Amino acid sequence: MGNGDSISIKSFKFIFKHLSEYLMLNSKYIMNIKFVFVGVALTLLSFGAIAQDFKLGFANTDYILSQMPEAKSVESELRSFEKQLSTKINATAQGFQQQLQQYQKSAATMTEEARATKEKELQDLQQQIQQDQQTAQLQLQQKQAELLEPVYNKIQTSIDKVAKANGYTHILTPAALLYVQNEEESDISDLVLKDLGITPAPANSNSGNSSSSNIKPDNN
Repeated sequence: MGNGDSISIKSFKFIFKHLSEYLMLNSKYIMNIKFVFVGVALTLLSFGAIAQDFKLGFANTDYILSQMPEAKSVESELRSFEKQLSTKINATAQGFQQQLQQYQKSAATMTEEARATKEKELQDLQQQIQQDQQTAQLQLQQKQAELLEPVYNKIQTSIDKVAKANGYTHILTPAALLYVQNEEESDISDLVLKDLGITPAPANSNSGNSSSSNIKPDNN
């Protein structure tokens, strides 16, 4: 065997030895890479499974409410309640105006003490009117929420039923949507109306499922 063969064998042994040492030293690194690839693969598979099970839709509850017969009765009762509150406040306000006019006519002839007392009475009455207005507004909002709660519960029950029957996993409101690829297929509002036994109004009469009712529902 010549020197050239001997050198080649030695070189091979040297390379093999250092390659083995390198692989042994970096075996943990190589295993980590394997784990990374396995993790990525499992993640992609998971996302694929989620994508297959995920179906997003939306429902316009304001539009649905506007088509329901309950909307008219709620609106009528709210107007009646608002009228009652306004009648009481208007009566107090008229009394204030009458007292103010009387004071303005007789203020010049009143003593300083009497004038100060009357001004204090008028200020207190004016503050009471403002407080009554704020209280009436709060009472009206509470009455609206009270009347709409059973109606919205009815709508929600129907949404749950329609969503489940059509394989939807998530239903949002239009306000929560930034983009939807196919709006007509994703909108279940008319399906909910049909489930409630209501024939949806023609598209040109509701202008994109916008509410035609004067009721302004709370979004709580």
